[in-house]
Amino acid sequence: MASILNVPVSTVVFVSNATIGINTVLRNLVWDADGNDEILYFDTIYPGCGKTIDYIVESSYGRVSARVIPILYPCEDDAIVSSFHDAVSQSRKEGKRPRVCVYDVVSSQPGVRFPFEAVTAACRDEGILSCIDGAQGIGMVKLDLAAVDPDFFVSNCHKWLHVPRGCAVFYVPERNQALIRSTLPTSHGWEPLPDVAADADVATGSTEGKKKKKRNNPLPPNGKSVFVNAFQFVGTLDNSPYLCVKDSIRWRAEVLGGEDKIMAYTENLAREGGKRVASILGTNRVLENESKTLGRCAMVNVALPLAVAFDGDDEDEKERDPDVLANVNGDENGVKLTFLPAADVSSVTNWIQKTQIEEFKTFVPLFVYRGRWWARLSAQVYLDMEDFEFIGGVLKAVCERAGKGGYK
Repeated sequence: MASILNVPVSTVVFVSNATIGINTVLRNLVWDADGNDEILYFDTIYPGCGKTIDYIVESSYGRVSARVIPILYPCEDDAIVSSFHDAVSQSRKEGKRPRVCVYDVVSSQPGVRFPFEAVTAACRDEGILSCIDGAQGIGMVKLDLAAVDPDFFVSNCHKWLHVPRGCAVFYVPERNQALIRSTLPTSHGWEPLPDVAADADVATGSTEGKKKKKRNNPLPPNGKSVFVNAFQFVGTLDNSPYLCVKDSIRWRAEVLGGEDKIMAYTENLAREGGKRVASILGTNRVLENESKTLGRCAMVNVALPLAVAFDGDDEDEKERDPDVLANVNGDENGVKLTFLPAADVSSVTNWIQKTQIEEFKTFVPLFVYRGRWWARLSAQVYLDMEDFEFIGGVLKAVCERAGKGGYK
């Protein structure tokens, strides 16, 4: 694993999933009592991590706040980096202290490649800790953490690396390992600070007059660092998926031809398959920018022929998808969309996804972005163009039925 990431073994441990890794970072950071610390994140953050930030803010009782950085896709990578710098400047202008920024390798919805390398460099320039959520990362895009040099990085191995659930690699460079005081939950590998007594009075919490006592660790000594040892054994967590990582890497090299071949195949399939599905749907639209950087991964977002109805006074009108605006403005050259009530968004989405499963024995996630429905498709090593053509037919059928009220 360390070789794939190009980092020392002493900086890599395993946790059960990427969300645990993000929680481990944010729950270990110590926030200043003056209340000026701030967590930055982009509005495409994975909801679980977004709720983690909300909880950290809520439970800190005023010690830390959060600031969201908006993204309007499709945009260029430079625009994202600029928006980051703007948010940092605004934070400091308001007397805040931006401490850490949380962002993706490949975001979940929409499923696009995030310029994590450039944002990491921007964090370093601004003196802010970089915390990368690579849940969709390892096995899908090339990762060279020695070159990127983030402060914290976590990536699920049970997604694109094909390791059994749940397994994620958690990277912390040696310069930051002292910041990660505990695993979640705290377990046998935890070590107290030298000036804190371990046998504090349970009733009063007092350590006055106490002699420091080292608690027993039932695990045998192994000569590894405090950081690595902390993650060696955490409660009754099933460690067996971790043991599969080396075999998965060998299988990918010996059977599938290696990481470069895998990533070239899946990225190309996603690009070409996405175009084919968009053609079948009649939207001829995938979410991509002019530089083609959003699709430098194995996922593609295809526009569906369904949109959310709204009136011309909607304050978010200018942020609506161009096809949506073209339909509202009566542009006869635009893609014709079927508009469904905003109140029915959840019902439509849930019905389409449920119908995929029950009638077609398949599933792709849907989401609404900029006023229209999109499907996020993934290209895997076991798929080919016929699979994309199949799902294109499924999506066309269910969208037509939904447009006629079939979801009610």
